[in-house]
Amino acid sequence: MQKPAVVCLDLEGVLVPEIWINVAVKTGIEDLKVTTREMPDYDKLMRQRLNILDRHALKIGDIQDVIAKMGPLEGAIDFLAWLRERYQVIILSDTFYQFAQPLMRQLGFPTLFCNQLEIDENGRIVNYHMRMMDPKKHAVAALKALNFFTMAAGDSYNDTAMLGEADLGFFFRPPDHLPDEFPLFPVTQNYEELQQRFAQAGCFK
Repeated sequence: MQKPAVVCLDLEGVLVPEIWINVAVKTGIEDLKVTTREMPDYDKLMRQRLNILDRHALKIGDIQDVIAKMGPLEGAIDFLAWLRERYQVIILSDTFYQFAQPLMRQLGFPTLFCNQLEIDENGRIVNYHMRMMDPKKHAVAALKALNFFTMAAGDSYNDTAMLGEADLGFFFRPPDHLPDEFPLFPVTQNYEELQQRFAQAGCFK
């Protein structure tokens, strides 16, 4: 008997635009455009972001205002609906619940595993807290231990452990350098290609 399948997706770059890039464009702070597509050390990246926010006196409300005006990537809602008719779907993201809520509403509130921000009484983001180390990889490993067939898609350095742990992992619109560094993961450039990959591997068409 074929195992039931679970699809694990990254959020930013796969279903919604990159939040920090949108904040950078809105505020004009170029340094905020750096993401996990370029910097593999997530703690270093977040410390850099928190320092930038402090220097420019940006608070949680400023970032939430930008996020509230964002929407899913074109085609993301239909793609997610197609997936959820056929598989269990979990969003595994390194974003934060304080950021994600408006975007989750637009996506129909899929299951989301992510992290928490620490915010002081003045709205200043003072720290961030990962739910655990390597949360995406451990989530996929736990699903495999529950006897699920696991498939995953992501676009950044912080997705590669998840893709490697999954039974099948795919890049979705990665920067050009990542497929060269991680040639084991097939590259998809649009939802139709990714949908076809999932359909071929899973138990539904």
